[in-house]
Amino acid sequence: MSHRVGVVRFPGTNCEFDTIDAIRTLGGDAEVLWHADPSLKKVDAVVIPGGFAHGDYLRCGAIARFSPVMESVAAFALNGGPVLGICNGFQVLTEAGLLPGALQKNVGMKFLCSMQQIEFVSTENILGKGSTVGDCINIPINHFEGNFVCPPEALAELETQGQIVFRYTDNPNGSTRDIAGICNKDGNVVGMMPHPERATSALLGSTDGTALIQSFLTA
Repeated sequence: MSHRVGVVRFPGTNCEFDTIDAIRTLGGDAEVLWHADPSLKKVDAVVIPGGFAHGDYLRCGAIARFSPVMESVAAFALNGGPVLGICNGFQVLTEAGLLPGALQKNVGMKFLCSMQQIEFVSTENILGKGSTVGDCINIPINHFEGNFVCPPEALAELETQGQIVFRYTDNPNGSTRDIAGICNKDGNVVGMMPHPERATSALLGSTDGTALIQSFLTA
């Protein structure tokens, strides 16, 4: 029996089909969840993919967090359901309060699109099965507002609770402590700026995203 994954679509989302294709290629089943419908259709996991939800007006994810589906996603996460936010999805999760901190404009005020090496800092989360702390993987980024920031007390908690999932080995955007991805305290909600769904084929330049998605499908 394949795991069913719901991929949330907001107006402006543009990575939902990349995400669905990657999940299906790796043996999962995936379908779109419309942001205005609170039903999660009894899926086993949820992905909030990349894009520009609601045109990134106000702040990235600031409008999306009020969509009816997000109340259901929050309840699903609270009950231990696996939730992955990628790029804009990471921004939505911070705006919704499911993850701490915020994503602001990149240092240098430039849109970045490149392959980046990131390092596993913690594997005690839905993306870490089969990986080891210190593993370095190549995953592409594609963002303008990927600079992770948070108050000092929140940063201290992220570090002491093992909630930093990934760090950039060569920080491209100015993120605090080189952070590329974090999780909640239980490890079932992860947000990351790099795009693992775009690193599942040698034709795309890397297959390093495959292990992350496989881990997610078995979470």
